[in-house]
Amino acid sequence: MRKLSALPISFVTLALILLTLAAYLPGLNGGFLFDDFGNLPALGAQGPIDQWATFWRYITSGTADPFGRPLTLLSFLLDARDWPADPYPFKRTSLILHLCNGILLTQLFRQLGRVSFHHVDRRRINLAAALGASLWLLHPLFVSTTLYIVQREAMLPATFTLLGLLSWLRGRGALQGGRTFHGVLWIAIGLGGCTLLGVLSKANGILLPALALTIEYTLLRACPIDQRDPADRINWQDKRWRTYRRAMLLLAWLPSAAVAGYLLEQGWSGLTHGISAIRPWTMSQRLLTEPRVLMNYLELLWLPRPFTPGLFNDHIQPSTSLWSPPTTLPALLGVLGLIVGAWMLRRRWPTVALAILFYFVGQSLESSTVALELFFEHRNYLPAIVMFWPLALWLCGVPLSMHFPARVPARISGNKMVQASPGASNMVEHAADIWQRDIWSIAKPAIAVVLLLGLALMTRARAELWGNAHDQTLLWARLNPDSPRALANAAITEMDAGAPIRAVALLQPALIKSPNQVQLAVNLFSAECQLGHVDQIALITAQTALRTTRDPGSLLVNWFGRAISQAEHPPCPQLTFNTIAGLLNAAQDNPFLMMVPGRREDLYHLQGQLALMQGHTAIALTDFNRALDQEASESLALEQAALLGSMGFPRQGLAHLDYYEIVRKQAAPPAIGMPRIHEWVLQSEQYWPKEMTHLRTVLIEDAMHQISGRQ
Repeated sequence: MRKLSALPISFVTLALILLTLAAYLPGLNGGFLFDDFGNLPALGAQGPIDQWATFWRYITSGTADPFGRPLTLLSFLLDARDWPADPYPFKRTSLILHLCNGILLTQLFRQLGRVSFHHVDRRRINLAAALGASLWLLHPLFVSTTLYIVQREAMLPATFTLLGLLSWLRGRGALQGGRTFHGVLWIAIGLGGCTLLGVLSKANGILLPALALTIEYTLLRACPIDQRDPADRINWQDKRWRTYRRAMLLLAWLPSAAVAGYLLEQGWSGLTHGISAIRPWTMSQRLLTEPRVLMNYLELLWLPRPFTPGLFNDHIQPSTSLWSPPTTLPALLGVLGLIVGAWMLRRRWPTVALAILFYFVGQSLESSTVALELFFEHRNYLPAIVMFWPLALWLCGVPLSMHFPARVPARISGNKMVQASPGASNMVEHAADIWQRDIWSIAKPAIAVVLLLGLALMTRARAELWGNAHDQTLLWARLNPDSPRALANAAITEMDAGAPIRAVALLQPALIKSPNQVQLAVNLFSAECQLGHVDQIALITAQTALRTTRDPGSLLVNWFGRAISQAEHPPCPQLTFNTIAGLLNAAQDNPFLMMVPGRREDLYHLQGQLALMQGHTAIALTDFNRALDQEASESLALEQAALLGSMGFPRQGLAHLDYYEIVRKQAAPPAIGMPRIHEWVLQSEQYWPKEMTHLRTVLIEDAMHQISGRQ
């Protein structure tokens, strides 16, 4: 009977997986986006990854967090081993991973349902598991995680979290059945091994132990003792459960306490010492803003829509007090109310409480005191995996409340117990209950079908948009009229399509609102230059933005690098070396940029590159040396020396390498974590000395040819 009941559930699960696949297929035709270009080129940074040396250099090259996310980098090798590459295999692999996560989630719900609902038909539990996982799989919000290639780093921690929770539940059951060794082994694999794998994918994998504790104290211990089988009743004096408590103390409580301590330290440090100059808000403002963000996330989850702001969320204004904006205090009270209410009602409504508390624990790392950007849709991927299970249980007829109605009282007739006959009024109520149950037995399947089809249609519409980069960019600009990133990206799309007039029409009004947004200003300069003339207003606007912008990251190097290379044969008369020099001087007048060593290095490097293009070799060498003063980077020294040599100045290139040998002794060691491991990998194969020796040899030969040519 059990096998027969499992068979249709397998078919249901397969059908829902195929429905998800059909919804996502149009999105596989999309291209690379934004952070993809900041991470994926590492595949070819040092040539094709076709030998162990390049493999280890690539795997250890991650800098996104202290752990480097090497498993995420490893997963990209499934799709390409060089750069540039075709985006299709990357998106295909991410979709397969999303479907696998849905299958794992189904299995997790089945396990939790069997542990928690002993007296419910197992077929209902299985059907609710498939339905709950499918509501998550088909949710349109997660298109921006699945089809955004770099966010595989958000998907893999979910995979290892699901595997870890399944292993932990298996170990818990083994201990419960008296198999101590197997129980401890599976718990160690789940909460130890899978946590490590999750962390090596992205830092929020460290939350797995805390999520296991959330399930333990919200659901597994919330079931009333009279609803459990005698074999499942916990006697905490029993040796097996003392072993279990010790294992949980070591593998769950200690890691969770370490995470809590880290978050408190980050908050205290941010409040007392401030945060990076790259952020336009303070730690206190972030803490006030995140409840608004979390409530916005919950709105997107429970009121799904086919189109959202997507990747552009820089328009979100931080909260400056409990009253500004006015939604700050209600959002804070709402978040606190959900957390406190879920904990207080966990014994009556354990699955609902689990969905709420699991979500907020899952958000605790990225939506609290770590000074990340305020809002990203992909942060919901892991925290929301349990979100729709209570709804699925209700639709499948599984009681959400652990307090069941009392039975009809019985009377004694002779020596037999006879069920008391209801009175007339009770008969009416009984008939009404039957009628209501009949209505819901029809309505609930219909609701489930409507929900699944509705989510599938919205997901397909959104996937079609992700498969069309041009329309996607323009729609995001319309949905985010206050987002400088969205408008700048739309302007670039219009320029690439040969429509700079439309780009100018987008950028000019946006700069009136945000005159310090350098991404708008430099793209306006480029759009007008493409039209053949840059007016004085656009030039002054660019200078103003460069003097006042916050740290724009790699934008300066990318835009100025293109402008310098175009200046020899400019598309407009205003793109001259003198104009570029004036813009660089404006950037150097910006205190926000000059406070960041990386940006100072970029500006000196760009000044040196500009001087070299003008033939001012001595000035270029001085600026390149000043760039090394900011950070004695081997790669930068090699790049600048090679640039000097390629422009016909090998002796200056050799002088620059000599200068590097002086300043590198003053360089700080790499940060603890993956950067230090990466440095060890490079040292073990003598990578930089070999590169330096090779470049010196080339420069010496070029210098000798110059001398012999003069003679």
